[in-house]
Amino acid sequence: MPDTPAPAVRRGGRRVLAAVLCALAGVAAVASPARAGAGEVTEYPITSTAAGFPSGITTGPDGALWFAQSGADRIGRMAADGTVADHPTPTAGSAPFGITTGPDGALWFTESGADRIGRITTAGRITEYRLPRADSTPLGITTGPDGALWFTESDANRIGRITTAGRITEYAVPTPDGSPHSITAGPDGALWFTELLGGKAGRIDRTGRITEFPLGADDFPDDIVAGPGGMWVTASGTNSVDRVDSTGRVTRFPLPEPDSGPSGITRGPDGQVWFAEQAGRIGRVTQAGAVEEFPVPSGADKVPFRLATGPNGSVWFTELPGNALGRVRALPR
Repeated sequence: MPDTPAPAVRRGGRRVLAAVLCALAGVAAVASPARAGAGEVTEYPITSTAAGFPSGITTGPDGALWFAQSGADRIGRMAADGTVADHPTPTAGSAPFGITTGPDGALWFTESGADRIGRITTAGRITEYRLPRADSTPLGITTGPDGALWFTESDANRIGRITTAGRITEYAVPTPDGSPHSITAGPDGALWFTELLGGKAGRIDRTGRITEFPLGADDFPDDIVAGPGGMWVTASGTNSVDRVDSTGRVTRFPLPEPDSGPSGITRGPDGQVWFAEQAGRIGRVTQAGAVEEFPVPSGADKVPFRLATGPNGSVWFTELPGNALGRVRALPR
């Protein structure tokens, strides 16, 4: 049942999120357009709150962009004209991280600092559901083919499932301290997730059975999406985008620039796989492995982080310390 809002206390063990936020704090946003045509980048500063640290992003059922503001304990909504509305979470210190459109016409999000799953209607009404374990650190979240929401619990090393009525089930990840990070629905009716510290991609079916596929101990797989030929994963440790097929076979596509820091990933409206580089670029890669990169103005200071396919043939992304959303045109190659 829904949780009664109560103040949350910052605890230890927030390894991934705390490291990112602390290392990138204090960088200001600057908005400007860049290069015309395919890959044209436009930025929209978030002026409603400072140091929001926008992380997860999704297109809502109302056609607007909805995003989690990890540093401000808010859920944001950006309309087509760039105006932003903020909705504070009931629990202080919630640090919302991932967000997705649910099967019930609402937005569902993780509260990494408060060990809760949140639900917000397009009218801004928020309900929270407390997880069974403290220090779970929920991060990624997605809608499953079974009509439930599936999410990762980084510090609890579990995959969670919550129904739209709020019933929660958890499944332990076989690899100790694997640190499940991002999760998405696959074309095979299962959910696929990354293990940031375990160096693996995982697959969990509707019964909770988990299969793991090693990528490499130094991969640090971050985000994951279904794309041409399999599941696509960003791997910051090897500076690459990896593809994993249904048998676990891994194909690695190295990025042209060193230390790119690939992070978020999504399937664009052009059918290609798009990804964010924390070094300051947005890239796309074909099934054959051809990579194009598009610079974000002052991008190395902005840190492009998570992506979502949005309206008007564009890919949208968050700028974590840049406190802005960006849009890149996803024209066919």
